[in-house]
Amino acid sequence: MLDRVLELLAPALARPAPVVVDANLGLGGHAEALLAAHPSLHLIGIDRDPVAIERSTVRLAPYADRITLVRAVSDELTEVLARAGRPRVDGALFDLGVSSPQLDEGERGFAYSYDAPLDMRMDRDEELTAEVVVNTYSAADLIKILRNYGEERFAPRVANLIIKERAREAITSTKRLAEIVRTAIPAATRRTGGNPAKRTFQALRIEVNAELTALERALPAALDALTLGGRVVVLAYHSLEDRLTKQVITARTRDTSPPGLPVPLPAHQPRFALLTKGAELPSEEEVTRNPRAASARCRAAERIREAVDEE
Repeated sequence: MLDRVLELLAPALARPAPVVVDANLGLGGHAEALLAAHPSLHLIGIDRDPVAIERSTVRLAPYADRITLVRAVSDELTEVLARAGRPRVDGALFDLGVSSPQLDEGERGFAYSYDAPLDMRMDRDEELTAEVVVNTYSAADLIKILRNYGEERFAPRVANLIIKERAREAITSTKRLAEIVRTAIPAATRRTGGNPAKRTFQALRIEVNAELTALERALPAALDALTLGGRVVVLAYHSLEDRLTKQVITARTRDTSPPGLPVPLPAHQPRFALLTKGAELPSEEEVTRNPRAASARCRAAERIREAVDEE
């Protein structure tokens, strides 16, 4: 949804020397397009994956004097902006989830389509891996993760079979885990909805990288950092990310004055306005061109009022 992202952010960046933070830099595709579209823009890019930082540094080399790339988790956004000397920004972009290189590099262990070690770390300096989760978490914890992060309705069956199989031999590969999950899912269910391991792999990835926890902290921080007229755009790829995004943004667009008052209280007036009606979806043309875009959900908001204590 590159064109739509550019369209939504453009009004906020049509000012002298605008600043935008890309909280999930990835390969730098959105960053490159933003820098090309706005010649005076300075972009601060954040990613926890050192490979992403390395590749984006090369890709964005033509704009080297207008970028600040930082290896960090998105929930460190406030600290990153402070260190960059730019505590307020005009735009913020969140392109959530796993990046294409992480999926395509089989050895990273994100994809069930490759046989690889059970890793799934976006930052390989972290200790927790999917292998640790699968082989050490209790049945109750596995069920909780599969239900909450994977929305797997057969979570108990999957978790119990994992417990049984790991007692026989440690589960260390993506292929074996995918086979275990497939065995646990009823045959009738396996015939529809794609690979039955999809939800389990999603759940493990979110747990290993604490993705929702990071978003829960990072998105409010980005909203707080926006200047008047500044805009945030969020691309989510599964219902959990999109639901959390909706909750955070919607909370900032509501008037929280007590009911029955003749006029709204300034301290309770909404600070933001929605720019999208619900979650916008990619066009059929884009999905045809890039099937991975099919699950994308776009939400955006604009700061329309500063906090009272800032006025």
